[in-house]
Amino acid sequence: MRWAPAVVVLALTAVALSRYGVRVSDMARFCGYVVACLAVPGTLLVRALYRGDRSRAEEVALGLALGYALEVFAYVAARAVGAPLLVLAWPVATYAAFLLVPRLRRHWRSAPATARSPVWWSWSLALVVAYLVIWSAVNFFRTQALTWPALGASYPDMPLHLAFIGELRHHVPPTMPIVAGESLPYHWFVYAHFAAASWVTGVEPLVLLFRLGMLPMIAALVVLLGMVARRVTGSRAAALLALAAVFLVAAPNLYLGSVGGALVWKPVQSWSSPTQTFGALLFVPVFLLLTDLLENRRLLENRRNPREWLLLGVFLAAVMGAKATYLPLLTAGLAAVAVVEAVRRRRPPGPALAALGMSAAFLMYAQLVLYGGVRGGTTAAPLSLMRVTWGGVVGDGGPLGGPVTTVLGLTLLCVLSGAVAWCGTLGLLSRPRALARPAVVLTLGMSLAGLVVALLFGHPGLSEIYFLQAPYPYLAIVSVYGLVTVVRRSGTSPLSIVCAAGAGAVAAYCIRILCDVRVPLPDGESLGVLALPYAALLVFVGLTAVGLVAARRGGPRSFALTLAVTSAFAAPAAWFTRVLPVTYKAPVVAAEDAERGARAEAMPQGIVTAARWLRDHSRPGDVVATNLHCRLGVDGPCDSRAAWVSALTERRVLVEGWAYATANLDRWSPGQVLWYLPFWDRERLRANEALFAAPSAQAARSLRDRYGVRWLFVDERLTVPGARLGDVAAPRFRSGDFTVYEIAGPAAER
Repeated sequence: MRWAPAVVVLALTAVALSRYGVRVSDMARFCGYVVACLAVPGTLLVRALYRGDRSRAEEVALGLALGYALEVFAYVAARAVGAPLLVLAWPVATYAAFLLVPRLRRHWRSAPATARSPVWWSWSLALVVAYLVIWSAVNFFRTQALTWPALGASYPDMPLHLAFIGELRHHVPPTMPIVAGESLPYHWFVYAHFAAASWVTGVEPLVLLFRLGMLPMIAALVVLLGMVARRVTGSRAAALLALAAVFLVAAPNLYLGSVGGALVWKPVQSWSSPTQTFGALLFVPVFLLLTDLLENRRLLENRRNPREWLLLGVFLAAVMGAKATYLPLLTAGLAAVAVVEAVRRRRPPGPALAALGMSAAFLMYAQLVLYGGVRGGTTAAPLSLMRVTWGGVVGDGGPLGGPVTTVLGLTLLCVLSGAVAWCGTLGLLSRPRALARPAVVLTLGMSLAGLVVALLFGHPGLSEIYFLQAPYPYLAIVSVYGLVTVVRRSGTSPLSIVCAAGAGAVAAYCIRILCDVRVPLPDGESLGVLALPYAALLVFVGLTAVGLVAARRGGPRSFALTLAVTSAFAAPAAWFTRVLPVTYKAPVVAAEDAERGARAEAMPQGIVTAARWLRDHSRPGDVVATNLHCRLGVDGPCDSRAAWVSALTERRVLVEGWAYATANLDRWSPGQVLWYLPFWDRERLRANEALFAAPSAQAARSLRDRYGVRWLFVDERLTVPGARLGDVAAPRFRSGDFTVYEIAGPAAER
């Protein structure tokens, strides 16, 4: 019975994966790898190093997260010496140590104090994971194919992620595969994990990225967020509500139609951004350990607790290269904790200052060494995010226009949306000591810092929105904590709270429908209608509060019921935009499916076969030149987010797509579209194009001798009529529309 929830989830996952093209052999190898090479050795280390309260499932989830972190460091070292399978040294060494060292052998069993979760809690976690598996299948697996030509119509960033995995499979330190020789100042640790998994299991990186790799991360993320929620709220029932808030609540967008920017809150887990999911998973243990170290009196009184600090350092180092948004926010949050603790206790807060010093040190190392001090396109651009939001609601992709009051009004609406979703935090005002808890202050400090960054800075890929996304799971937990606190202190019955929440959810739906504000706004529509549904929301909340007071419900009870009504406004928003959007925006989804189908039909043929041949018959250090620079299947101006050649060949390309190269990011300014900017190195591009436009021995020698190009990967549909590449390079393989040529000479003789 204890393992029944896990078995049910595994069976459901296997069915979903089989339905969407994953072979049973790949599932079995990957599952064995996750258990034997990550979860078990990580759990052994957790049992030896971590003394905090946990259940067995939480212990395994924490061990899996630690396994991911240690694997990345081991793989970087193994790949650097040219033996990637040496990544297995760390689990082997762990097994050996825990078998041979007498003091460690006892950790093969859970500690007697390890709690056993109630059955209802285990099944609740299993249902959340099952929901996320179904969500993944409906919203990602269904639309992202594993085979060509539908594969070519994937989300535009997916081939770039695949190219990064190919780069990490063969090179450490990595460089930018789509523009050979360019640096890669990016959070690339998740790609190192995928590369290690591919070497160990033999599963194609494509299958790992599009199907298998995220599933264990998502499962561990659910369990660990439940663990944090239990720590913060003090009960499993409240923790379950917090988990529901994390995965099923979003800022209320009260408009009808598709809108982007600040009115869309992305979920904490993301298949299209593996760095986000990986970073989110590795940050949960950081938050958990900080909660223990800063709030657990036993640990504070016992100064000899280096093991927890060691674990914190390992996870901070992993987060450093997993997602760049977390350490700046964590540093800001810890600074807030240090200030509050100093004021409360009237003495220097040693643990908070130590944690702040560690976070700041890793942040400085990341910015100056790992990321090379580059800004990666991030620039001071106040309200840049509002420009995208403006384009969604008004239908104009241009810069914000009109008076300053219009700009600030739109910003206020976006901030109001977030405030409505997490207004339960105000419940902590009923218990000021809870409001000053380090976990609460840390969350609020991170959230405020994220809001400031999102409003003051801009990024061509809208990466500033990740500063809002990173702290929101903890803000959801604190919001539920505040709501539960005020309900307990007011003595409000659970039935009253449920009725109030139901009334809020129904009101949100009715306001959305009755106000009927459709975006983008039709021509001639007054901008004032944008405020209409939010004004209706405020009026409804105000009338609710007045009505409760008039009914003599009592101040604390009226406050609790008003917070419940207001918080519930966010639930329908999540259903419409996140839970199962394919069931809500049927016409939009149908149009998107039709567009993907049209793009798939326009895809060239033979690219996968030709690319795999080149991968199998070339060396990892070989450089490839191609005439493919624009995103496939997209009409209009050249969209430079092309990456399929480097993704499928696992080779560095002289010039493929350049949208996300550092030099291109740093040339961007607000108002420009990043992927329409021209390539910055005109001489390199001219040399590349010269060979394909007018093949000559001199052009071939130029690419070979100056840039180290050995192979040509050619889309024959794009060649100039009469151009005879076979006269200057040897054709080696042909599949469909693609031909692979080899340039003879010194480069080929090495």
